[in-house]
Amino acid sequence: MSEKKSIATHVKSTSGVDVMHCYQCGKCTAGCVQAERMDYPPSYIMRLLQTGSQENYEKVLRSRSIWVCLNCENCYERCPQSIDIPHVMDMLRVESLKRGIAHKDASKIIAFHRSFLSQIKNTGRLWEVGMEAEYKLRTMDLMQDVCLVPSMLSKGKLSILPESIKDKASVKKIFDRTVGTEKGK
Repeated sequence: MSEKKSIATHVKSTSGVDVMHCYQCGKCTAGCVQAERMDYPPSYIMRLLQTGSQENYEKVLRSRSIWVCLNCENCYERCPQSIDIPHVMDMLRVESLKRGIAHKDASKIIAFHRSFLSQIKNTGRLWEVGMEAEYKLRTMDLMQDVCLVPSMLSKGKLSILPESIKDKASVKKIFDRTVGTEKGK
């Protein structure tokens, strides 16, 4: 099997999306609100994946683009081929983490993601105070936005204690099945 075919096959088998259907119209990039913050816009990511080059695949996995994608689905909605680029971006982020080659600018995004999921796993729902505290510890941005807390507490926007769901064991099982093997969990 050629290298080109093996990368496209890998992306398709992992994400369920056939990147070879992209014909480079550029509508995804034109509609992407984050395109200017990306090192490679969505249409170029698709093209790099289509080339089948291992070097290009590594370039995509190391890119900033896969981390700044908001998964807003503008690209998906605009695509005449209905290529689910956000799903591909999710797959690429997972692969990047597994290989330990995430872009340096992704560290705060990853910290936020892990802090968010940690709260859901532990309480069954989002507890903003716990998530923010965990995020601050992960990033060491301890004083950022701390002046906002008293006002938010007095207005009832934040809860000191977490709310919890009744069946936390079910949530834990879901996490064990889906993210239990993620590197650096």
